[in-house]
Amino acid sequence: MKTSQIALAAALALLAIASVPAQAQQRTREAVEAEAVAAAHAKDQNVTRGSRGADPFTSTADAEAMYKQAVETAHAPNQNVTRGSRGADPFTSSRDPAQVYQEAMATAAAPDQNVTSGSRVNSKVISTMQNPVLQSAQGK
Repeated sequence: MKTSQIALAAALALLAIASVPAQAQQRTREAVEAEAVAAAHAKDQNVTRGSRGADPFTSTADAEAMYKQAVETAHAPNQNVTRGSRGADPFTSSRDPAQVYQEAMATAAAPDQNVTSGSRVNSKVISTMQNPVLQSAQGK
């Protein structure tokens, strides 16, 4: 009999505790039942947002302007061409071509062009030979 009294007291205590939040919110049994029925009949009630595809899209842009832009892009001559895929970009030199040519010829004709300062037993190379291109340029 003592065990049944303890169980009865515990059940009454749980009932009292459970009724306090319901009374504090002032919700009726009918309101809770209506909410439960509505939730049970809700579409996709157990599905997280985005798990069945994207939400419907509502555009904020002007449809006519977007159409015109799409048509212009579709008719562009190089619409799918990345830079450099049809050859190099045009080269524009910033130096005088004659000066570049003279420097290249002088370098190519230099008698000691392939000798570095450490290549001859750590000695310093000082060229005593005259560059034929520079001599011809001075003679002109």
